[in-house]
Amino acid sequence: MTDDITKGHIHILGVCGTAMAAIAALAKASGYRVTGSDAGVYPPMSDYLAELGVDIAPFAIENLQPAPDLCVIGNAMSRGNVEVESILNRGLAYCSGPEFVGNHILPGRHAVVVAGTHGKTTTASIMAHLLQIAGRQPGFLIGGVPENFGGGASLGAGETFVLEGDEYDTAFFDKRSKFLHYHARTLILNNLEYDHADIFPDLEAIKTQFHHLLRTVPADGNIIANADEPDVSDVLDRGCWTPVTTFGRYPHASAQWQWQPLSDDGALFRIYHNGEPWLECEWQMIGLHNAANACAVAAAATLMGVERSDIAAAFASFSGIRRRMTLVGEAGGVKVFDDFAHHPTAITNMVTAAKAAMRRAGSEGKLWVIVEPRSNTMRTRIHQDRLPLCFDAADKVIFAAPSDRNLQADEVLDAAEVCRQIGSHASMISDVEAIVACVAATSESGDHLLVLSNGGFEGIHGKLLKALV
Repeated sequence: MTDDITKGHIHILGVCGTAMAAIAALAKASGYRVTGSDAGVYPPMSDYLAELGVDIAPFAIENLQPAPDLCVIGNAMSRGNVEVESILNRGLAYCSGPEFVGNHILPGRHAVVVAGTHGKTTTASIMAHLLQIAGRQPGFLIGGVPENFGGGASLGAGETFVLEGDEYDTAFFDKRSKFLHYHARTLILNNLEYDHADIFPDLEAIKTQFHHLLRTVPADGNIIANADEPDVSDVLDRGCWTPVTTFGRYPHASAQWQWQPLSDDGALFRIYHNGEPWLECEWQMIGLHNAANACAVAAAATLMGVERSDIAAAFASFSGIRRRMTLVGEAGGVKVFDDFAHHPTAITNMVTAAKAAMRRAGSEGKLWVIVEPRSNTMRTRIHQDRLPLCFDAADKVIFAAPSDRNLQADEVLDAAEVCRQIGSHASMISDVEAIVACVAATSESGDHLLVLSNGGFEGIHGKLLKALV
């Protein structure tokens, strides 16, 4: 339940999580008095929150005395937490993080929501940067760190507010997808595949949430949809009450906006509008998927009245997103890159783009791909058959052993079998120290190491750089 509060006191449970800390920053900038609690209160997040003026403490009933005007409960919270139980027993006002954003940050603003299995963080970051270049002073809430801004959240002073529309569930008491709380007026639908096996039983369950999202977009809003994605089209066919603008890869039979790669790595591309060349761009990003993301943003921004010159300037000056093909460092002539990819489609896109970028730069080194199957979906056998097909462009592949936490033995990804199917250049090495030793002993100057994980991977990037010196 939620009550209207006027810049009162909000208390955030799980405040040290990336998303909840971002919400704390938005609330503080909006004029609320913000406190928070978490199990792990330590730097750098504790320092970041302290700089914001947010008082934080370990979970305790005393944190709720006197009672806050509203308690914001993070997605990681569950029954049994002392503060959760106290909130429920005392009947205190509470809501989820996404609900707080929807009810207290977004009213009166034009919400631009980017949804889809892949590309949400990148596309939302491009859109926020573009609107900033266009002088719109956007707010944003993005599940990553756009390098042009240095942080994933800003209240902004303008009318527009850009959000990464996550389909993951909202809270232990609200199993709807987070994006349903964001009241999209401009909605970008990038793609749709099965993911989040811990939340959704199948793709149909995800499609249901996406169709609920369509029901929230007003008739005078806009939906920008990927015409190359049949599952996106299927969701639209179930009922849509908003004008739809389509984008797709050139040549496409009907998409109003189309993108065409002009280099194998996707760093050079052309955009068409209504069949005519509209913009040619070379930027710092690589990957054909990112050319598609740019096309979607160009379509959305044009519908919002942004000039073509501003769109071109924004693409040319976009600096990327942290943990998206980020160069961590170089040692012994070997470059170490970090990327968040943790789904077969994203892995294929990133590996292919990385090798193409090496060729374009004239590099004759090997591309090593080191994978940590860490997400709740990647640790299982859901993608057992797809993963061996993701590494055609790689010269060397190493898989870390997936954790069997909360899984039966026959449910865990058989990473050794994945490597066997990839070929003799692939191997599973369960220990991070052993992975580092293997790479240090056999890599050569000019090689690129691409580390794929949606977690910290035991600090493997720094360990590699130290061993390669």
